[in-house]
Amino acid sequence: MTASSSTTAASHLVIRPLAGPGELDLFLRLTYSLDHELADDLATGRRLPEWMWVALDGESDGEGGGRLLGRIAWWTNKEGGEPLALDFFDLAPELTEEERADVGLRLLETATAAVVPAGTQRPEFGRFMPADWREVPETRSVLESLFSVLERAGARPLVERLRLEWRPGTPVPEPKGRLEFRPVRDREDLVALMTPVMEGTLDGHGQADLASGLSAREAAELHYDEEFTHYASPQEWWQVAQLPETGEPVGFVVPARNNYHHTIAYIGVLPAHRGHGYIDDILAEGTRILAATDVPRIRAATDLGNVPMAAAFARAGYVTFERAINYVWDAPGASGS
Repeated sequence: MTASSSTTAASHLVIRPLAGPGELDLFLRLTYSLDHELADDLATGRRLPEWMWVALDGESDGEGGGRLLGRIAWWTNKEGGEPLALDFFDLAPELTEEERADVGLRLLETATAAVVPAGTQRPEFGRFMPADWREVPETRSVLESLFSVLERAGARPLVERLRLEWRPGTPVPEPKGRLEFRPVRDREDLVALMTPVMEGTLDGHGQADLASGLSAREAAELHYDEEFTHYASPQEWWQVAQLPETGEPVGFVVPARNNYHHTIAYIGVLPAHRGHGYIDDILAEGTRILAATDVPRIRAATDLGNVPMAAAFARAGYVTFERAINYVWDAPGASGS
């Protein structure tokens, strides 16, 4: 690919993809919490060097390139897949606000034009952030510079999320006996339960799916097919909660192991059974299943605005260790309203 060059207020800017995995050290001159995953992602095909771009001060630093001013990268969930998420976007903290705006927009637009096919929807951007990011001036300044660049490029904020973690040694409540649990039988068994949960969802991504024109059933199928089918962990872990007397389904939980962590991937209570505290019983069951496998941690996430779910995780002993934010681009030709 041809590198794009432009002039900033201070230096000659070179924007290009990595030449290969051997340039990973160059990419790592800036830091982010997912840096430790990059080598394995490259080895397994979840990332490609041509999806990992850098913005360099054109003057050589004597170590194979100029000063790293910015970096950006996309990810997919399996070898050979299309880029599914934009999950790295960093700018050198020493840059001025004006330089961040200039370098960031040039890097984002140049790399996107090369990685994302013209006329297709740009992959969603996701960023992990310290839980107190708004209270730390330096952190807030850098992040808000990134968000400003994204918005100038046509993205809009979708949702801010709490990232949660259960740690070994945290007590898991004993079963109360109010519910029985059985494994999910098959795709239809779970999708049929996800559909009514989706109809009244407080989840920002679910709401966006419905706003795009998908039915609740279609949104549930999309979620299942894009996420659940890729888990290598046993499907027997997935549980349906039901009333002991009648066998009527009350809700479900999907404990799983994704590419990186054990997680409560999805959990829901059917609308007809809300208001009885069943979420605590269902979350405890999912936590017990994973804790019994001697995991180093269990990860989960919920939208900042989903106060009932956040409270349930807190009661179950999950702690907020980070936040995350998602930005999206509307499909070409679609309205962002």
